[in-house]
Amino acid sequence: MEKSIDALVEQLNTKLLEWQPEIAQQVRQSLAEIIELADQGALDILRSRTVEQEVLDLLDESETW
Repeated sequence: MEKSIDALVEQLNTKLLEWQPEIAQQVRQSLAEIIELADQGALDILRSRTVEQEVLDLLDESETW
């Protein structure tokens, strides 16, 4: 389900207040990096965390063979 930007901003504001300060700071930093990459038109080079984790999992599996 696609959320409006207003709903996302509201959810983000709520979560930033709920999360531990370290987590909130990491989220702020990640968002700042995404905005910077988007401004540079370079979002395509941003590796998704899911894909990165899949690769790490595959590497871990191959070490146990």
